[in-house]
Amino acid sequence: MLNVPSQSFPAPSSQQRVSAGGRSKVPLKQGRSLMDWIRLTKSGKDLTGLKGRLIEVTEEELKKHNKKHDCWICIRGFVYNVTPYMEYHPGGEDELMRAAGSDGTDLFDQVHRWVNYESMLKECLVGRMAVKPAVPKGMLPKSQVTDTLAKEGRSSPSYDWFQTDSLVTIVIYTKQKDINLDSVIVDHQDDSFRAETLIKDYSYIIHIELSHEIEDFSVRVVENVGKIEIVLKKKENTSWKRLGHPLENHNSFIPKKDTGLYYRKCQLISKEDVTHDTKLFCLMLPPSTHFQVPVGQHVYLKLTITGTEIVKPYTPVSDSLLSEFKEPVLLNNKYIYFLIKIYPTGLFTPELDQLQIGDFVSISNPEGNFKISQFQELEDLFLLAAGTGFTPMVKVLNYALTNIPNLRKVKLMFFNKTEDDIIWRSQLEKLAFKDKRFDVEFVLSAPTSEWNGKRGHISPDLLSEFLKRSSDKSEVLICICGPTPFTEQGIRLLHDRNFSEEEIHSFTA
Repeated sequence: MLNVPSQSFPAPSSQQRVSAGGRSKVPLKQGRSLMDWIRLTKSGKDLTGLKGRLIEVTEEELKKHNKKHDCWICIRGFVYNVTPYMEYHPGGEDELMRAAGSDGTDLFDQVHRWVNYESMLKECLVGRMAVKPAVPKGMLPKSQVTDTLAKEGRSSPSYDWFQTDSLVTIVIYTKQKDINLDSVIVDHQDDSFRAETLIKDYSYIIHIELSHEIEDFSVRVVENVGKIEIVLKKKENTSWKRLGHPLENHNSFIPKKDTGLYYRKCQLISKEDVTHDTKLFCLMLPPSTHFQVPVGQHVYLKLTITGTEIVKPYTPVSDSLLSEFKEPVLLNNKYIYFLIKIYPTGLFTPELDQLQIGDFVSISNPEGNFKISQFQELEDLFLLAAGTGFTPMVKVLNYALTNIPNLRKVKLMFFNKTEDDIIWRSQLEKLAFKDKRFDVEFVLSAPTSEWNGKRGHISPDLLSEFLKRSSDKSEVLICICGPTPFTEQGIRLLHDRNFSEEEIHSFTA
């Protein structure tokens, strides 16, 4: 619900999906686009029906507003009159009505917790729930966290700190053995110092206002004991009496889905044409940030468009397909790259394309459920991509060819409309020539008469020839990404060929 349009909406579990037609969203009436909604919110029209008043809403009052012509929804303790938004919601009225007259926080988080509903619905704010939750935002009662950890055989992390004349070292004891540099995100903005450690489905957060200024910091992980050391370089060689003052969610261990997205502003360094409508954007992370996006995960880019914050998901890529095979990836790399298709009639990508070198874009923490553990014992990797669905495959492909000792075969079937649409075609062909384990097949749905390769859309015939194991019992993983109809059809065809859920990973944001 309350979604910004995107190619990956709605979520795979959403009831509004149409399995036969594969439509990705409900058709809207003319004049009901996201930009039309933004214009309406700027018009000064009373969208709450309360003439600018804010009220406290009881549960009994909220329940009364459960109809299409009178629909209130609570999200994280705030109540919105979404009645005027009904016709603008790309998921359709029925999706919104699932939360009518009730607390829709869980439903909202299941589908797209990343949407900035506060900005989109600020003119629809009715007020706050009269009964405040007993537990602070996003946090489970400590006993519930403890019980959950006990069932999973884990204990809660903790931290300590010590200092020398010139350094302060924060030590985080995760009590886990699968922690690496990807697991730690550190942001130092002004006096605010925030370190988030990702531990399976939880986040351990240290968030403080430092008592003194620092010049720089470094991050070190001792993987075999799950210890993280964040070393702060003091600006002045004075003794700190305390580390600082606690800020929001400091020293908390929270389910990751409840932490909210944390953004940092990144500077546009370059953009270059890759195809006629796709560009490679290079953004530089702030110098006071430690941030590495794990393989197979995505982030959200955020821009303010006509006064409203708009967010879209994108998967970072390498700067090129071949360069990282020449030398190892540099740790603490300050640059992050995106291959993005520009839609001339879209809302977000034209604004992104109009940014000048030196302008800023906000980037969120990583999201996604892809796990490197899926590569364990892997022998055959099959990649199915359509259009910019190729982007998650870039780092997956790189990681597989450089880090999986048992790997025998990697095959990519890349679907596009025309030859001009194929991203990094020459690089893919060079990689196939260089590494005999890798093979790529291009499939075009609208080729010219000169095209001698495969034609059409994803189908049983194409997959039967493509999905040949290196041996009868080889360990297989199939990754698939593209527009919603492509992904849904592909998954159905893979199930028809008796591939298990564990052997299939679909990338959706």
